[in-house]
Amino acid sequence: MTRLRAENLTLAYDERTVATELGVRIPDGSFTVVVGPNACGKSTLLKALARMIKPVTGAVYLDGELISSYRAKEVARRLGLLPQTSIAPGAITVADLVARGRYPHQRLLRQWSVADERIVIDSMRLTGVLDLAPRLVDELSGGQRQRVWLAMALAQQTSILLLDEPTTFLDIAHQVEVLDLCADLHERAGHTLVAVLHDLNQACRYATHLVAMRAGGAVAAEGRPADVVTADLVEDVFGLACRVLPDPETGTPLIVPAARRRTQALLRRQ
Repeated sequence: MTRLRAENLTLAYDERTVATELGVRIPDGSFTVVVGPNACGKSTLLKALARMIKPVTGAVYLDGELISSYRAKEVARRLGLLPQTSIAPGAITVADLVARGRYPHQRLLRQWSVADERIVIDSMRLTGVLDLAPRLVDELSGGQRQRVWLAMALAQQTSILLLDEPTTFLDIAHQVEVLDLCADLHERAGHTLVAVLHDLNQACRYATHLVAMRAGGAVAAEGRPADVVTADLVEDVFGLACRVLPDPETGTPLIVPAARRRTQALLRRQ
């Protein structure tokens, strides 16, 4: 049984339905990446998996129990979330922000301990921000801030991490830096990662398990990128004519968009 799964979800915001009969199972120990066109429900699915929104119908299960049956702190001890837009409190240092990741483990009779301090330091060291500990978060670059937020999520010491578009607003060098860090967390620490990404080539390069969603919130395909990513799938899901070639660096699928005339012809047929 997978630790995290969703069954027959209907997800909506007020009167707008985003997805119906949506089901996913996150393989334990995987680096799962969710891809799909804009507004197909990728981030909404992640919010449902993190218990940030309540499904209209269906259910999310964590460790064999309804996620809604857990108290908020218990969920936070089992599952960490890096939201799409993270706003740090004003005038907070890197060390203090990362330390907030220990909040789910604090109780009335268990306050800050030497073990908490060690976990915070280890989290900063693992994400390469230990030397930034005394700096104000507001003074950091986008790539540095994203690594600090990852450190805070790691300080929760959960084995499942959900990452909602962790490369948003970053330049290509910082995108690769953050995704390399995520891959290291997956490979070295054995974390189960679930990330929403817009870049399909990056998803193919880093994912061990890919979930492709189409407009309307349905899952079009899932599995190893090499097994599911084809030119037909990309055209079906994204409406993009392309060729799929082996990435010369990794051998993973590499999507090369068709020349402008062929793409325009495809759009006219639609």
